[in-house]
Formats: sequence, C-alpha cells, structure tokens
Amino acid sequence: MRGAPPGGGLDRYREIIPDWDAFLAACEARLPAVIRTNTARIAPEDLLLRLSGKGFHPRPLPWAPFGFEVEGPVGRTVEHWLGLFYVQEAVQFLPVLALDPRSGETVLDLCAAPGGKGTHVAALIGPRGLLVANEPNGRRQQSLLANLNRLGVLNAAVTSYPGEAFPGATRFDRVLVDAPCSAEGTLRKENSRADGAPPRMIARLAALQRRLVVRGYDLLRPGGVLVYSTCTFAPEENEAVVSTLLAERDATVEPFPFPVPTSPGILSWEQAAFPDEVARCVRVYPHHLNSGGGFIARLRKP
Repeated sequence: MRGAPPGGGLDRYREIIPDWDAFLAACEARLPAVIRTNTARIAPEDLLLRLSGKGFHPRPLPWAPFGFEVEGPVGRTVEHWLGLFYVQEAVQFLPVLALDPRSGETVLDLCAAPGGKGTHVAALIGPRGLLVANEPNGRRQQSLLANLNRLGVLNAAVTSYPGEAFPGATRFDRVLVDAPCSAEGTLRKENSRADGAPPRMIARLAALQRRLVVRGYDLLRPGGVLVYSTCTFAPEENEAVVSTLLAERDATVEPFPFPVPTSPGILSWEQAAFPDEVARCVRVYPHHLNSGGGFIARLRKP
C-alpha cells in the first residue's frame, strides 16, 4: 500500500475488517520471508540445522512447525534447488491444513499452479496417495511441473482441463479449489493490489469461481471434503460463491480449528444476504498472522 491513500480502494471493506488500523499497519509493514519444509524429503529440524549453518537464522512458526521465517536470499541455496523447502506466504499453509489430507487418499487440486499447495498435499498423502494437479494454462503449467520436479513429487498426475469442465469418471476423497481471484490479499508483495481490485475484474472472476466450486463439489465422493480458498477480500468472490454452492448442492460448511486468529465469514454484503452457516467460513487478514490475506471454506458432501 506504499504510496496509496490510506485504505485506497480497500475502503469498501472498512466495515467488515475488524481493527481497521491494525489492518492498515500490517499492510504497510515488510512481508517476512517464509518457507515450508518439504517433509517428503527432510524433517523440519534437519532443515533448521542446515539453514542455520548458512546464516539464515530460521525461526519456526509457533503454529506450523514445518514453517520458518528466514532472512536473506534463501532461494539461492542448494537446499532450495534440492527441493528441501518451498518459499511460500504463511497464510497459504492454511487451505491445506483445512483440507487435512490423509495418507493414501486421492486428492484433486483443481487450480494447481504454481504448486505450493499441491506439493504440500503430496507430502501429506504420502507414496500410497495420489494427487491430481490440474492446470489448464500452459504457461502456468510449466511452473507447476518445475515445482513438482524440484520437490521430487512422485505421487502426482498433471492434467490440463478447464477446471469447470474437469471430467467426472473419478471421485476424489478431497478436492482443493484454490480459485483464480483478484488477489487483493497479496497486496504486501504486489503493489498493483494496494488500491483493491476493479469491480469488473471481481465480477468476471466470481462467475468463474462459481462454476469451479460447483464442479469441484460434484467430483467429491460421498463424505468427501472440499476446501474453497482465495487470496482476496471481496465478498463477491468469497461468501457469495459459497452461498451459490449451498443453494445448488447439498453441501454443508464445517468449522475448522485454525491455529491462528481468524474472522468469521460475513452474512451480508451490500444488497446480498448469505446463509447463516457461511459464518463458519473464515477470513484471514494480514494483521492476524503477519502474512497476506485470504478466505477459506471447508465443505463436506453428505
């Protein structure tokens, strides 16, 4: 938000973001560098020792023992190129924690590039599990493949279907829809988002997100779990999308005990009212965990 007027275009959220002054202060602060241990290749304590010996002073996140704040160009190390860790905002750990994939499960990552969440899932489901990492954009698929290869992921299949038209022969234990969004929550690293997103962009993306979340839900097996997540603050892309799924399918929103402070989903926005269970979704703001912002809904198919 550097150089922007206080609040900028984000002022539209002033009434729904608790502690507005703390939010603005966090947005102006330097974003810490955070890495996630690739536990398929190394234990967090061993990575800590290796990076400490090189002067990066890793500090374990108290709520995520596999994550570290670091100082310096850690991406230039041999440990990075060996795939021992993934550079990732701490807030991006949360959708995978909510998905809670288990060893041996079959998981679909419907919008997978560049692979931060998918590689996390792959480590959790283990060699007997299967990750289907779907990315329709050819250029973005290159970054996905590069990260899967660098981190040594052997339990993944990569597909390139439009997410809203993913074929339905297979049913998945869990589906992650980390949807393309207006990315307002990345404003600490992307100055272009400091004034919020244009309304036309939000409307266009929300239409796609509604199709993605319904398709992802239809690909679940009975009893399966879907996590819908974005890195934006716009209710049109968050609570409104979940409300569409609740209206069109028999999904239920499940609460999840997140290890960091969160705010509940909102129940109204401008002229729209949302079902009461949307309050079980969570909003994460930069001042909650000194990271970016986002939205997460954990949904189950009966």
